[in-house]
Order: sequence, then C-alpha cells, then structure tokens
Amino acid sequence: MHSAAQLVPDQRTTGHERPAGRERRRWWRRVLSVLGRGLVVLLAFLAIPSAAFVADSRAYEQSRYAQPEPTAGSALTAATPPAHDPSKPTAVVVVGNSGANVADTLVPYDILAETGAFNLYTVAPERRPLPLLGGLDLVPDLSFAQLEQRLAGSAPDVTVVPDMPQSDDSDAAVTAWLRDTASDGLLLGVCTGARLLAEAGLLDGREATSHWYRLRTLQNDNPGVIWRRGLRYVDDGDVITTGGLLSSVDGTLRVIERLLGTDTAVAAAETAGWRYYSPGKAATLPRSQLAPDDAVTHLLNLGFRADNTTIGVVLTDGVGELELAAAFAPYAEVKAARTVAIATDDDPIRSRHGLTFLPRADLDATVRVDHLLVPGTETAANPDDDIVAAARRADVPVAYLHAQPGFAFDPALREMARITDIRTALWTAKILEYPTAELGLTGRSWPWTLAMRPLLLGLAGLALALGVNLVIRRRHRQATTTRW
Repeated sequence: MHSAAQLVPDQRTTGHERPAGRERRRWWRRVLSVLGRGLVVLLAFLAIPSAAFVADSRAYEQSRYAQPEPTAGSALTAATPPAHDPSKPTAVVVVGNSGANVADTLVPYDILAETGAFNLYTVAPERRPLPLLGGLDLVPDLSFAQLEQRLAGSAPDVTVVPDMPQSDDSDAAVTAWLRDTASDGLLLGVCTGARLLAEAGLLDGREATSHWYRLRTLQNDNPGVIWRRGLRYVDDGDVITTGGLLSSVDGTLRVIERLLGTDTAVAAAETAGWRYYSPGKAATLPRSQLAPDDAVTHLLNLGFRADNTTIGVVLTDGVGELELAAAFAPYAEVKAARTVAIATDDDPIRSRHGLTFLPRADLDATVRVDHLLVPGTETAANPDDDIVAAARRADVPVAYLHAQPGFAFDPALREMARITDIRTALWTAKILEYPTAELGLTGRSWPWTLAMRPLLLGLAGLALALGVNLVIRRRHRQATTTRW
C-alpha cells in the first residue's frame, strides 16, 4: 500500500518540467519561423527567373517546327522534281507533314547525291512546303502518291527515315507507308527516326540503335526491339538504324557499301570530309549520358538565350545540303538560338543537288538578327555584294562558314563556340555525336554572362518582395497608430 506522500506528485519536478516544455515549444516556433522566412525568400528569388524560363522556353519550342506561311504554296510551281532514270536504283528521304530534322534529312541526302548513282527524291505524304528543324522550309520533290506513280507501284530501293516531330496524323501516314510500301526495300532509320520504324512494327525482334539521349524512352515504349548502345549504326539485314544525327553519315556510307561497293563509299566519305569512316563495320561510340554540366548548359540556353538570340542563315543557289544542315542544326538541336532562313529576295533557292528551299525573310531582316551565317563553299569564295552591304548596314557580324575545305560541321561548331561559348559548343557536339578533339574551339569557356541573367532576375524578385513587405509593415504600423 502506497503512502500519501508517494501518491502526491513532486511539486519541484513538475515546476521544472513546465518551463522546459514551454522552451521547447518556443524553440520549435523559432525554427518554423526561420524556415518559413527562408521559404519565402527562396520563392521570391525563384519566381521571376522561373516565369522567364517558362515563357521563353515555350515560345522557342513553338518556333522549332513552325509551319511556313500559306503564301509559300506558290513555290510548288517553281520546284521541278528531277527526271527519273530507270537504270538507276531509287533512294528517297521521307519528310512528315509536320516536318523533319534538318540534319537527319539533308546529311544522308547530300552523301547519296554526291555518288550520282541514285534517282534521289525527298518525299512526303503531301507535296507542300514543310519545315525542317530550325525554320528551313523544304518543298518535297514528290508526294507518296506521285512516287508510287513514278515507280509504277514498286518500293524505293532505299528509304531514309529521319527524326520527325510527333504528330498523330503525320505519324500515321508515314508509318502506314513505311509498313505497306517502303518495307519492300532497304530501310535506313536515322537517329530517332527509329521511333517511326518501331511504331510501324518493322523493328520487332530486331537489333537497332538510336540517339543515346532518347534510347531509354524508346526501350520503354518498344520492348520488343533489341536496342543496342555505343555503335554508329546497326545493320540488321533490310533495316539499318543509326545513332544520333551525324552517325547518319556512317549509316548512309553503309548503304552505299552494300549497293555500290566499298570503293564508292570510301570516295563518298572523302568527298564529305568525313574522317571517321570504318569500312565494313560500324565504328563504336562513347556511351554518352547526360552530365550535370550538360543539364545546366541546356537549361541556361533554353530558358535565357534561345528566344532572345537570332542567327540569320543566308540561303544561296548552289549551296550544299550538308553545308545548310551545318548552319541550322547546331543551334536548333541544343536550343541555343533561333535560326531564320534569309535570301537576297523572296524567290526559292535551289541547292547543289536540286532541292528547293524557301526563305522566310529577305536581306532587310538582317537588322533583326544578332549574327549572320553564310553557308557554302561557292559563296565563301565569291561573296555576294548584297550580303556584304546588308551586314554592314545592320552592323551585324557575318561569317562565311565554308571558306576552307573539310567536313561542313567543323567550322560551324567553331563559329558556334565564338558566338555562344565553348561549353555550349561541346554540348552540341555531344548531341550531334561528333568528336571534338580536332576542332580547336575558341571563345568564352562557359556561359558566365548567360548565368547572370537568372541570378539578376532572382535578385530583382527579392528586392520586389522586400519592397512589398516594407509597404505592408508601414501600413500596418499606420493602422495601429490610428486606432490608438
């Protein structure tokens, strides 16, 4: 049995516990207050940069495959498809109704065209001006129906399938044609063009590859395909697929090997200035992954440079298709700047091998660009007086990209490093799957100036939040004084 003293709580202990409990509660309130204020400061710092990032990145994304103006349809009458030679094999490069990747389309086209051994056409579900990535408008040579008529219902000997922007209607038309017609010939899926081959059911149970950046998504979406990494191309009989972008050079040379022989492929590689050709087998690639500095560079360019920097690309008659791709692709691929196709007038231009392109502006637009690029060896050797005068009037720096022989992307990446920074050019080369050891890039090492923009916007947000807080506190004090 307990005594009365044992049943009564120790008053001294209780007296000590109550203040301790109050201290703990005050400590937690202080901690929560500090955390709350920190969260408010963080939100104030992030609000304006985040809004700017969302607005600029959305605007830029909408411009990448912007459709041509309706008036451009009149160019169809000026675009004459090349004549057909029944003694030659036929190769086609497919463009979707929503467009196609500029490098995936033009690089294989140029390399095939230089052999002179093919009836070579660009084809689309509908024959009308279509955008290539970066705002280069192409008039396809033929529609699917016109090609069928020209080939009397036969399949092309070679069909090149580039990456295309996802579109239900366009994808359905392309995949149906690939499955029902083109699959009777040799298929070359370039970069993420493998997506369309997979959706058409043409890669089921086969080995294939694609761009390293998209490969995981493709694996998840198409588990029935045996996806391979680290190779320029995978040859699986009547289907060849390539790694990213400039791996299309090797995939196209493999097609030439198989149809025309190794000697012709060696000559084609030399003509293109491609130093990485591996006759008879696929060269290996680094197993690239997205690194932290890649992600930071990409976000800075997409959110704070791409929609505020415009590169004018001058189209001239006789320009090489590979040269055109080198001017547009680097900026469009990594979303580092807008590119706009400019010509001396509004007339269509014809490339070296007969493709028809439409400018989106004339030389008067030079005043609205930050830099002017002029692709093409012929134009570099004989600069157009009108281009020189327009650049001088607008006080815009102009670069003739192809004044020296070599692979067309080499000078384009060097100029990109000078315009943007070396880190952006290296990120671009990684996306293009192109070695950089021999490029000799010069320029700012990292986008420091670009990084200052979100920082300054964040500080502006803090200043705004502080100002609002001071106004609220002043009004509160005034209201309190008035009541008393």
